Amino acid sequence: MNVAEMLDGKRVCVCAGSGGVGKTTTSAAIALGMAATGAKVAVVTIDPANRLANALGLEQLGNEPRRVEPERLAGSGLDIQGELWAMMLDPKRTFDELIDRIAADPERAQEIKDNRVYRELSTAVSGSQELTAIAKLFELDQDADFDLLVLDTPPSRNALEFLDAPGRLNAFLEGRALKAFMRPTGLGIRALGRGALPLLGGLRRITGIDLISDLTTFFSLLGDMTSDFSQRAAQVEQLLRSPGTAFLLITSAAREPVDEAIWFGQRLESDGLPFAGVVVNRVHHDLLGDRPPREVKRSLARVLPPGLATRVTENFRDYHVLARRDEDNLGRLADALGADRLLLVPQLDDDVHDIEGLVRIHRYLFGSQAERERLIDDLVA
Repeated sequence: MNVAEMLDGKRVCVCAGSGGVGKTTTSAAIALGMAATGAKVAVVTIDPANRLANALGLEQLGNEPRRVEPERLAGSGLDIQGELWAMMLDPKRTFDELIDRIAADPERAQEIKDNRVYRELSTAVSGSQELTAIAKLFELDQDADFDLLVLDTPPSRNALEFLDAPGRLNAFLEGRALKAFMRPTGLGIRALGRGALPLLGGLRRITGIDLISDLTTFFSLLGDMTSDFSQRAAQVEQLLRSPGTAFLLITSAAREPVDEAIWFGQRLESDGLPFAGVVVNRVHHDLLGDRPPREVKRSLARVLPPGLATRVTENFRDYHVLARRDEDNLGRLADALGADRLLLVPQLDDDVHDIEGLVRIHRYLFGSQAERERLIDDLVA
């Protein structure tokens, strides 16, 4: 299968995986390839390094989808029959927009956004990026007319943080501590416990921040809005479980990312979530095969100076070791998740930083099985 077949009939593609494995680049290549099939596609990223904008030849992206002009794609070599849109998510702004949507009036929304607890919650709390990413995904799914949404999930130590974000929000909103703070004055303070009071009092004297007052005010302002948050979290979780959604795992062929991909794929399957396949980036294919390095050195010595022939041979030897390592890791990945679900993208000569690079990746993602095997054979040859 290729990506087009994996995403046939899907409206949402979630590209998930650990950080540093090429999720942003792969998401852009998938969106470009699906636009080439005639679809209207939006790719959404939260990447602070702005790699998506750079790869698409744009100076910057905002918190709303922006169309990539057809002229920028004209020289790609692909016949782009659809439309490609892109946006870079601003977590704080997305949180603010969510408050604006569900607050009873603009004044109450502004009071919440001015509260110190809210400002921390919307930017620094663990999982806030994951939460805002899927909140924006839900908003686009409800309000926009895209054929496909491709989400580049936030860079994180653990890809499961994305999957667990709606549940964590619901647990927080329905927890006893939150309900205690929303009760009449005094109960919220007692929920913290007597031992916390001297510490909070010292914090107020040193910093001027009255945390108890800020917390009480914040939760009072939320009031019945918590039910709206809970409802939205439930709708988001329903979207992630919908038959119109596909999870594509992105990994490299190194041991730790492969271990996490196996774990995450098995978690998706055990939870009944729509797992489509795995894209494995930066795969080292064996250039030596069964030939010993000394045989390669003898061949190189006929055309290169001795010192250079030695260094090139050492490079071949190192690459051979990486290829054997990747082969073992890919074997484990195939045994755990299925060989027919794997799409391999080889280690390229340089980093992908423009549309031309995305097209190179596109060939490995969207070609037929025979075409992909031919590309790899040509690479090894």
